[in-house]
Amino acid sequence: GLDCRPVTGEITYGLERLALFLQGVNNVFDLRWNAHFTYGDLYHQNEVEQSAYNFQQADVNTLFSHFDACESACRTLLDSELPLPAYEQVLQASHSFNLLDARRAIGVTERARYIGRVRALARGVAQGYLASRERLGFPRAGAKA
Repeated sequence: GLDCRPVTGEITYGLERLALFLQGVNNVFDLRWNAHFTYGDLYHQNEVEQSAYNFQQADVNTLFSHFDACESACRTLLDSELPLPAYEQVLQASHSFNLLDARRAIGVTERARYIGRVRALARGVAQGYLASRERLGFPRAGAKA
């Protein structure tokens, strides 16, 4: 990790989970979107189709290739001191890994290696971003909102 000043925090509850609590419902599809529609009215079909892709249709070989391409692009972008687009590549690599995991295409040992690869990319992005902010003299540090 990197030392951060001030120490940062993260709220790990998604908006849907907070809305479940606020609306007093137990199923995300029962959330009221507005006076006329529920979350399910708007997103159920998307959930069905995305699940079919994620668990049944996603081509495993393509996902492995995509992961490798994103990893390579991330490293190239970091070498070019471009941590923000490199971050986008980490997100895509992580998504490809998650799809491979959902398809059960990765064994236990290989899974740990892939997690390590994603973590190494994320660490590189964090270090690259910190370095870029240092080069700029931390222009927003101390700025009042």
